[in-house]
Amino acid sequence: MTEKSATEKRELKVEEIRTLAEGKGCPVQKAFYYMTEFLAGPMCGRCFPCAMGSYEARIRLETIVNGRGREADLWALKRIAGDMLESSMCKKGKDTAKFVLQWMSTDEYDKHIGGICPSMKCPAFIEYRVIPDKCDNCGICLDACKYHAIFGQKKKPFHSGYPPFEIRQKKCVKCDECRKVCPTEAIVIVEAKKKKAVGV
Repeated sequence: MTEKSATEKRELKVEEIRTLAEGKGCPVQKAFYYMTEFLAGPMCGRCFPCAMGSYEARIRLETIVNGRGREADLWALKRIAGDMLESSMCKKGKDTAKFVLQWMSTDEYDKHIGGICPSMKCPAFIEYRVIPDKCDNCGICLDACKYHAIFGQKKKPFHSGYPPFEIRQKKCVKCDECRKVCPTEAIVIVEAKKKKAVGV
């Protein structure tokens, strides 16, 4: 394989990474996914600002996505991306920096630092809850949950007095399967910080 064809292959993968990253609902997750995949494939590691910057940026982005971000992480990300944009020797590094920076001028990153994911996509910032008045104890969510995070009893014919199902937050992985199958729309996503139901 010639050097030119190898470069063309890496460039194609960068475009694929961008496309997949754009499919993520949260801007911070977009950047985290992009940086993770960039490090796994297209990054050549020939220039210091891109090689070291990408590794540090990924760590900072992961910290923010997992709900442990601080103002220092935002400052570091802006510095890293700025250095990559100015000093990277190839287009791949510069494009990666642009991808990280494009949302940093908005308040999306700041809100994550404050404990809120505006897109309600980052698991660290959300919880799944059961609205008691809507739950009829049909048990469909119970069967759908592979992680045994739902607690309660299925309703039996001619019996009453069943308490509504509850979701054990420590076991819940936010896979969304329970909410998708609930026929009464009794399961909602709430902000873990504010406990305010989305759409309620």
